[in-house]
Amino acid sequence: MSEIGSISILLSFFISIYSLVFSIIGVKKRNRSFVKSAENGLIAIFLLLLFAGGSLIYELITLNFSIKYVALNTSTDLPLIYRISSLWAGQAGSLLLWSIILSGFTAVVVIQNRNKDRDFQPYVNATLAVISLFFLFLITYVENPFEKLDFIPNEGRGLNPILQNGYMAIHPLTLYIGYVGISIPFAFGMAALISGKLDDNWIRNSRKWALFAWTFLSVGLLLGARWAYLELGWGGYWAWDPVENAAFMPWLAGTAFLHSIMIQERKGMFKKWNIILLIITFFLTIFGTFLTRSGIVSSVHSFAQSDIGPLFLGFIAFILLFSFSIFTYRLKEFESKEKFDSLLSRESAFVFNNLLFLAAAFTVFLGTIFPILSEAITGNKILVGPPYFNKVNVPIGLVLILLMGVGPLISWRKASPNNLKKNFLIPAIFGIATGILLLILGIREFVAVATFSICAFVTSTIFIEFFRGVKVRSKRGENYLVAFSNLVSKNRRRYGGYIIHLGVVLIVIGITSSSVFLTQREVVLSKGDSFDLGRYTLVFEGVKTFSNDAKDGTVATLALFDGNKNLGNMTPEKNIYKYEGNREINQETEVALRSTIRDDLYLILSNSTDDGRASIRALLNPMVSWIWGGGIFILLGALVAMWPGVKFARFHSFIPEISGTRRKTS
Repeated sequence: MSEIGSISILLSFFISIYSLVFSIIGVKKRNRSFVKSAENGLIAIFLLLLFAGGSLIYELITLNFSIKYVALNTSTDLPLIYRISSLWAGQAGSLLLWSIILSGFTAVVVIQNRNKDRDFQPYVNATLAVISLFFLFLITYVENPFEKLDFIPNEGRGLNPILQNGYMAIHPLTLYIGYVGISIPFAFGMAALISGKLDDNWIRNSRKWALFAWTFLSVGLLLGARWAYLELGWGGYWAWDPVENAAFMPWLAGTAFLHSIMIQERKGMFKKWNIILLIITFFLTIFGTFLTRSGIVSSVHSFAQSDIGPLFLGFIAFILLFSFSIFTYRLKEFESKEKFDSLLSRESAFVFNNLLFLAAAFTVFLGTIFPILSEAITGNKILVGPPYFNKVNVPIGLVLILLMGVGPLISWRKASPNNLKKNFLIPAIFGIATGILLLILGIREFVAVATFSICAFVTSTIFIEFFRGVKVRSKRGENYLVAFSNLVSKNRRRYGGYIIHLGVVLIVIGITSSSVFLTQREVVLSKGDSFDLGRYTLVFEGVKTFSNDAKDGTVATLALFDGNKNLGNMTPEKNIYKYEGNREINQETEVALRSTIRDDLYLILSNSTDDGRASIRALLNPMVSWIWGGGIFILLGALVAMWPGVKFARFHSFIPEISGTRRKTS
C-alpha cells in the first residue's frame, strides 16, 4: 500500500503541473479541449490523493512500523480512533491531509463551474493548481509520508498523550478545512484580476466558499479552546499562544472580508478593498501554516523543527508579489460610481468594522512575530504575553460588538434623526438599563459593565429585527411559526447573520464573565479535609494509584456538596504515559469538571505525596458554558446563511393553524 500511496502522490504532482499549463494554454488559445483536459486532471488529483490518504490510514491502523511516519506517531497500545487521527498528528500526514482537502474542494469547483464562463474559470483552476503544486512538492520531495526506515522497530513512539483527546481528534481537521477553504475565494479573486473581469461575478461565486471556510475556522478555534480547557490543565481556554494566534488572524481578516463583500454586492463599493482583504486573508492562512510547521515558535500546538520553513517563506513571498503586482496592474480598472454620503450610514459602519478587524489582526500579528524579530535583531527573544494582547484587543473588541448592533439597523447612505430614534431608542434603553442594574448589584469592573451593556444593546437589536419581520408577515395572515419560517427562509443571509451575531454575544459574555469573575483556591489536603469554593464544599477522600500498558496514574477523589446536597464525586488525575519503549515519559493532567450554565467547577491535581496528601487547584469559572453554546449558535447561523436557494423549513404542511390567526378572506 505504501508504494502505491507514494506513486499516487508523485502522479498528482506531475498532473498538477499538467493542469496548470493546459489551463493557461487552453484559455489563451480558446481551446476548450485543453481546458477540459486540465479540469479532468484536477479531478484525477483528488482521486489519487484520496487513495494515498487511504493508504496511509491503512498503514497507521495496521501499525506498519517500517514506515517512518507510522513509527513516529502510533504504538500498539493506541486506540483505533487515535491511529486514524494520527494522519494529521505529524508534519507529513498533515500536509497530505491539506492536499487532499484542497484537491477535493478544487474538484467540486471544477464540476460546479465546468460549463460556465470559459474565459474566467480556467484562471480559477490554474490558481488552485499553483497552490496544490506547492503542497504536493512538499509531500513528494521534502516530507514524504511514506518514507521507509532502514530497520523495523518492535514498537512505535506513540501519539503525544495531550493529543489523545476527542476534541483534538477533530479540531485540526476543522481548522484545515477552514484554512484550505480560503483558497477557493482567493482563486476566484485572482482569476478576476488576471482575466480583467472585475464585476461582482467572482464575489457571487466565492461568497459561500468564504462563509464555509470562516465557519470551519470558527468551529476549529472553539474546539481548540475546548481542548485546551479540558486537556492542558491550567484552567483557561485561550492563552494567546502563537499557534492559537495563527488561526485567529485569518479568522479576523476573513470576518472583515465577509462583511465587506456585502457592500460591493449592494452598493458596488469596496471593490479594491475586497481584493486586498482577500489577499491578506489568504496570506494569513499560509503564514499560520508556516508558523506551526517551521519550528520557529514554541507551542504545544506546533510541529517539530523542520526544513520546510524557507520553502513556506518563498511561497508567501511569491503569493504577495504576484497578487499585488496583478492588483496594481488592474488598479485603474476598479471604478465605483457610488460615494459616501454620510458618516452616519451603514456604509460607514462597515468601513469602521473592517478597519477594526484589520487593526485587531495586525496587533495579533505584531505580538506573534515580535519574539522572532527581537531574537533575529538583538539575539534576545522578548516574549509578548497576554497583557499586551488583552490591553490592545479588548477596546477594539468592545467597539466591534457595538458596531455589530449598529450596522444592520442604521440606514444606507445617510441616517436621519427619525431612523436613529426608531431603530436605536429601545436597544439603547436596554443597554443603559443593563449597566445601571449591574452597578446597583455591586459590579464595579468597567470592562464587565461595558461589555454586558453593549451585549444587551446588540441582543435587543437582534430580537427587534426578528420581531418586526414576524409581525409584518403575521399581518398578512400567517401564524407566527410560519411567519418566522418564511422570514428566515426568504432572507437567509440576513437572518443567518443575526443568529451568528447572537452566538458571538454569548461567547463574549462567557469570556468576560470567566475572565473577570474567576475565583480559585490552591489547597493541600489530607484525607477528610474539606474546603469551600463559592457555593460548593469539597471533601477530600484520598488518592489512589493505578497502572496499565499505556500509563501510570494517580487519582484524587473529592466528594462535592452544594449546601447539604451531595452532587457526587470529582476525580482529577495526574498521569505519566509510557511510550517510545519507556525511553520517554510524558505527564498529562486529566481535570475534573462539573459544568452548568451558571459556572464550571474545575479541579486540577497538582501533586500528591506518599503519605496520601494531595495538592489541589480549584477554580470556579462563571458562565464558561456560554462560550460553547455561542459556538452552536454560530454554526446554526452559518448553516442558515449557506442553505441552498430553496424554501427550507416550510412548515405549512405540518404546523397547525393557531387559533385566532388572521386569514385572508375572499
